[in-house]
Formats: sequence, structure tokens, C-alpha cells
Amino acid sequence: MNQTTRVFIASLMGSAVEWFDFFLYGSLAPLVFNKLFFPNFDPIVALLIAYASFGVPFFFRPLGGIMFSHIGDKIGRKKTLVMTLSLMGTATVLMGLLPSYQTIGIAAPILLVLLRICQGIALGGEWGGSMLLSVEYATKGKRGLFGSVPQIGVYLGMLLGTVSLSLLSMLPSDQFLAWGWRIPFLMSVILVVLGLWIRGGLDETPEFRAAKEEGNLAKFPLGEVLRNNWREVLLAIGVKFIESSPFYIVAVFSISYGTKILGYSQISIFNAVTMATIVTAICIPFAGILSDKIGRVRLYAICALLTMTFAFPYFYLISSKSLILLYIATVIGMLVSSPMTAIQGTLYSETFDTKTRFTGISIAQSLGAAISGGMAPFVATLLLASFNNSWVPIAMYLVVLGVISLTCLYFMAGITKRKQENRSYFKMDV
Repeated sequence: MNQTTRVFIASLMGSAVEWFDFFLYGSLAPLVFNKLFFPNFDPIVALLIAYASFGVPFFFRPLGGIMFSHIGDKIGRKKTLVMTLSLMGTATVLMGLLPSYQTIGIAAPILLVLLRICQGIALGGEWGGSMLLSVEYATKGKRGLFGSVPQIGVYLGMLLGTVSLSLLSMLPSDQFLAWGWRIPFLMSVILVVLGLWIRGGLDETPEFRAAKEEGNLAKFPLGEVLRNNWREVLLAIGVKFIESSPFYIVAVFSISYGTKILGYSQISIFNAVTMATIVTAICIPFAGILSDKIGRVRLYAICALLTMTFAFPYFYLISSKSLILLYIATVIGMLVSSPMTAIQGTLYSETFDTKTRFTGISIAQSLGAAISGGMAPFVATLLLASFNNSWVPIAMYLVVLGVISLTCLYFMAGITKRKQENRSYFKMDV
């Protein structure tokens, strides 16, 4: 196996494992955790708390990004990826072993949230590391393709989660609630061990090795980013909004909304998300290739507009309570935003210099995901409860986020263009 193939597999596999572990909770929050870990509340309040606990780790992702990106910018990308995968795997397996509220009382939700925080910290370091592992190995003119590889892992991880939960949903509901939901958490240890074995055979990225040999490493990466690149960080956070929120609305919020409000069966929702995930995963590398041809900023802007435009049709279609329209809406809803997911890492990496790139993209991505993605199911549930189950405010919420993202993208593109004119490798390619 040559080094490029190993890099692709390591980025893809590690990212898939991390997101498989992370998405399991989001899928089970409205089905299991609100009942087993937050049972002494009104059902709506319990669901809000479960979704809030889904969002909490997103606010610890910046901490993970800071911790592991410091290591990544000073010591190397490879070592951080081993650490993050180990932390995520341990937290996920322990979550599968965690006793319920009925068994250990208030300690159960406390331990659950602590394990979720560990997952958030791990994911905060994983994304930047796996992204740079691909992008910094890329040849000129193929950075979009290389940068899309870890993002395929996001959808593969989600696919593993939804498929496993679809199969387990065939169990009688009492058995699924008693023990069935634990199986994917415990089985993830196999994927973690395989991911660690693949990553263990990697070399450090060529760009980082060159920077290290030239002595061009940051002494305190976070300080340099906050001092010299705070504008880029803020703009990148805003750019993230329209990519992250719609994804979590379709992949996570739709589970509770579809089953509790619209009356779809649990298996129907899981199958619709599974189909959308398969289609999207296939299209991700083509989005990366397209960005290498027409430019990342142009492609991102087009898909942001499509996502905003489809916000209202998405809810209208799934509210029809037709299984066919549910499948169509879910596939399109995930597909229109997927090119932004595919190229976002490359777009960010072209905005920061090598010596602070890990720190810059990790902070921006983590904070953007926390503000827009992690809280999206919570905000959507709150809006639904506040407006008599009307989906219109949720669609309007997505449109507002899109306007913010497009504005930030415009200004970030100008900064990136000026910087790239002074670089040899990262020559203007946006």
C-alpha cells in the first residue's frame, strides 16, 4: 500500500469512526436518552434536555481544537490523530456500559454528559488533524479532492450509525430500550482498533516536515492565531452556519419531528436518512473535484443559496406525511448542503499559514459547529414548541443563517485571495 492510499484510508477511516460514535447519541437522544437518563421531566422538557446534552459537546470542541491543534502545530499531525481516536473510542464504549437513571440516579445523566464532553474534545482535535493529513499531502490542483476525503468519513460514520440503528429498531421496543441501543456503542471498539492500526503506519505530512526543517513552527500557535488571524477565524465561523445547521436539522431533528409530530415510524425516518447518507457520500468526492475546477468560493456560495431556497420546500414535503416525499426531501435536503461539507476544510486551510493552520481551522470549525450545528436540534425543537408546531420559523431560521454565511464568505474570500498571491504552493485556487 503506497503512502497516498494509506493517507486516504487513514483520513476516511478515522473520520468515519469518530462521527459514527458522535452521531449515535444524536440519533438516540429523542428515542432512548430522554427516557433512560432524563425521565423525571415533562416529555417536551426531557427532549429539550436530551438535545441540549447533544449540543453541549459542541461547545467543548473548541477546547479540543485548542489542545490538540497545539500539539499538531508543534509536534505533528499524526500524533494528534492517534490521541483523538483513542479518546473518542474510550468515551463511546463507556457510554454503552453506562447504567440508567433508574439504576444509579442523578449520577447517570452527569456521567453521560461528561462522556459527551470527552467526545466533543476528541472531535475538536480530530477534524483538523484528519483534514490537514489529506490537504497537506495533496498535489497542486487536487486539494479539493484530497480535502473531501475526510468529509466522506462524516457520512460513512453517520451511515454506519443509521444502518445499525435501523436493524436494531426491528427489536421489540422494550428490548431496544433495555439493551439493544447499547450494541453500536460497544461494537465501535472494533472500528477504533482498526483505525489506530492504519494511522500508526503513517508518516508526517510533507508540509509540516518542511516547516519543521526550516524552523518555521509557531511557539504558541493559539496566541499567533488570536493576534494575527482573528478576522479569519470569525469569518470562517460565520461561513460554517449554513453548512452545519441544515445538516443537523435533517439528520437529527427530523427523527423526533418525524416520529412525534408527523407520525412517521422510527424505521422510516432511519431509512430515509440512510438513503440520503449513501447518496451524499457518493457525491462528496465529485464536489471536491468540481471545486478544483470552478473554485471553492463559487461552489460554496451556489450551494448556500440552494440550501436556503430548499428550507421551505423541505418542511412542506415531509409534512405531507408521504413516505416517498419524505425520502425525496431528506435526500435533497442533505445533498444540497453536502458540497459545502466536502470543500469546507480545504477552503479553511487556504486561509491560514502552515505554522498555525491546525489551530486556525480547528477553532473556526469547532466554534462554528457549536453555535450553529450543535444547537440546531435544540433551537428547532424550541421554535416548534413556541409556535404551535409550525415549521415556518425553523425554515426562516435557516435562511437567516444563510445570509450570515454568504456575507462572511464574501469577506473571507477577499482575505484569502490576498494571502494566496504571496504563496507558492497555495496559489490562488478558490
